[in-house]
Amino acid sequence: MAELVPFAVPTGSDKTLLVWELSSGPTAEALQHSLFTVFSQFGLLYSVRVFPNAAVAGPGFYAVIKFYSARDAYRAQKACNQKQLFQKSPVKIRLGTQHKAVQHNALALNSSRCQELANYYFGFNGWSKRIIKLQDLSDPEEETENEDMVAPLQRQSLKFFCALEVVLPSYECRSPGVGMAEEPLDNLEEGPLSLLMKRKKTQKLAIQKAMTDAFQKLQIVVLESGKIAVAYRSCEEVTDARTEEELQDLIQFAERKPGFDKDQGLLTLHDSTRPPPPHYPLCTT
Repeated sequence: MAELVPFAVPTGSDKTLLVWELSSGPTAEALQHSLFTVFSQFGLLYSVRVFPNAAVAGPGFYAVIKFYSARDAYRAQKACNQKQLFQKSPVKIRLGTQHKAVQHNALALNSSRCQELANYYFGFNGWSKRIIKLQDLSDPEEETENEDMVAPLQRQSLKFFCALEVVLPSYECRSPGVGMAEEPLDNLEEGPLSLLMKRKKTQKLAIQKAMTDAFQKLQIVVLESGKIAVAYRSCEEVTDARTEEELQDLIQFAERKPGFDKDQGLLTLHDSTRPPPPHYPLCTT
C-alpha cells in the first residue's frame, strides 16, 4: 500500500516510537546522539527526545522518536526491539498508542524542515526554488528619489512580499507559494547598519514563508516498490491522509500515464535507490 508523506509535522502514533530501558550511564545528550545514529538508518527523523525515568521506575532514560514515514517507523521497531544496539542490555521499543478519538490538525513544517524532507526524497539536485517577485511593501505611497536614505527612517515597519515556485524537474512540477514578513522599526534608534540587517532579515523571512506555502501544495507518495510519486494540490487545504481508494487511483493513474497532468494533479513516478535497513543481531546473555 502506498503511503503519503506530507510536508507537515508528523502527528500520527504510527510514526512515533517509544524506547525505554536505556541505561543510566551515558548522558541524555550522548543517548540522543546514539539513538539518532541508529534510527536515522531506517528513514528521515523529525525528532529524537530523551527523558529521565520517573523516580518509581529507577535510574535510566526513555526516548520518544518521531519519523516522517510510518513505514520507516514500523521497520525500525521490528529491527531494533529487544536488541542491544549501542549498550550492553537490550532496549524495548513499541509504536505509539493510537487514540482514534483525538484529532490533530497538521502543522506546516518550516522552510528548513521542508528543504530537509525534499532533499531526502528528491535529492539535493532534484528540486529548486525560483523567486518570481520580492517586493518592498513598506509605505509604497511615500516613495521619493532619496527613498534609500530618507523614507526607511520614516517607516514604522519593514514589510516584504515574496512570490516564488518550487520546481521539481523530474516530475515536471512547479508549485507556487507566497509569503509576507514584517519587522517593526524604532525610528529613534535604528541606524543605517541596523536598518540594513533588518531589511535582509525581513526579506529572508518572506522567502522562507513563501517556500513553506509552496511545499504545502505537495505530498510525497511512497510506493511499496520503492518508487516515489508526487501529488500536487492546487487548493490551500491540507489534510493528513487520503483514503485507500484515492491512493489506488493515484497509483493507477501514475502507472498508466507517466508525467504531470494539471487536471489530475499527479506527477510521474521515480525510482528510489534508498538502501535497505541495517540488521541488528539478537542480544546474547
